Amino acid sequence: MNLPYPPGPLNQLNQLARIIEEKKRTQDQPICAYLYDLEGLSRHAEEVTRALPPSCRLFYAMKANSDPEILKTLSGRVHGFEVASLGEVMKARAASERIPVIFGGPGKTDEEIRGAIEQRVTLLHVESMHELKRVEHIAAAMNRTVSILLRINLSGPFPQATLAMAGTPTQFGIDESLVGEAIQLALSCPHISLEGFHLHSLSNQLDWRSHLALLAYYFDKVDGWSGQYDINISTINVGGGIGINYADIGSQFGWSEFADGLSRLISERNKEGTSILFECGRFLTAACGYYAAEVIDIKKNHGKHFVIVRGGTHHFRLPVSWQHNHPFAVVPLDIWNYPFERKEIKDSDVTIVGQLCTPKDAFARDVPIDRIRIGDVVLFLYAGAYGWAISHHDFLSHPHPEHMYLTNTSVLT
Repeated sequence: MNLPYPPGPLNQLNQLARIIEEKKRTQDQPICAYLYDLEGLSRHAEEVTRALPPSCRLFYAMKANSDPEILKTLSGRVHGFEVASLGEVMKARAASERIPVIFGGPGKTDEEIRGAIEQRVTLLHVESMHELKRVEHIAAAMNRTVSILLRINLSGPFPQATLAMAGTPTQFGIDESLVGEAIQLALSCPHISLEGFHLHSLSNQLDWRSHLALLAYYFDKVDGWSGQYDINISTINVGGGIGINYADIGSQFGWSEFADGLSRLISERNKEGTSILFECGRFLTAACGYYAAEVIDIKKNHGKHFVIVRGGTHHFRLPVSWQHNHPFAVVPLDIWNYPFERKEIKDSDVTIVGQLCTPKDAFARDVPIDRIRIGDVVLFLYAGAYGWAISHHDFLSHPHPEHMYLTNTSVLT
């Protein structure tokens, strides 16, 4: 199983190119749009979910992309949504009144805790001793019992990954040294039901073997706490953290190998009766999204070529946030409405930038390119996660990009 699904087999790129060219012929403004392949997303989510062992549940981490069409597509194809605010709870409920929702995040307000209870959130991930006391206080006032997981900031050591949420000083979870105190406090609260632990520690893990070893480490920790404190655990949330290889898009996380290894691990550790939760975001939606930006100028400064596109990192912040060269394809357009020559670059290194008044507004620096012209479109791949959702949309007050949704029968805008 090749996952995530390849973002640009020839027929798909040709389809996108046709859509972009047709769009260009109907408007005078430069192309600037997000395109989402909803059919591909649907197939991908179903394959990822189907590969998991029976005791596992896959929740979509909405922080990656909470677009309503994305949520509608994923609803029914994943086991639930993972949210980090009351606003995301309400988006989840707009997509489905019945889908299970789990709620995490290090700074929940009383309003959010109360709202989570009112909206029938399945599990609340408690991130501090103070938060635990507030959940009990609010639940008691509402005469409700709240099912929780304690998020523990483990000491590690952990495998290498892009971001660390645990094993280092961060704002996430309860320090592992306080786990006994947290368990005892949770068990003493009459309006709290302690179901287990949340142990998300790493982000953008690309090696399935390392990730499997991480889960074995989690299981060891939970088994130790269960024995030491004589508690029965029904649920372990292992978080997300499964990444996308933007540097080599043909080499992605081996999901099928991971799922097979996980099945063996669950059997070896007698975890068939424990619900294992995953919170995947980027891994589910990255490949379904494209950001299309038309080239509006090409220039050379101090020996380097710059390709300036309509849009910028205020639309698609991921590359500058992660400091990487984002993968792209060039869609050539033969439409040229000016009476003078059309500038182009061939067989050279270029830096692709946006319209913002900062040198940090860059998508890819010093990357080789065969040919690109003013009026062509740069199509950024793997733009379906942490793109529009995390961007500073109104910086400089440029127009927002169009959002287009591709199904097997039509293009929706």
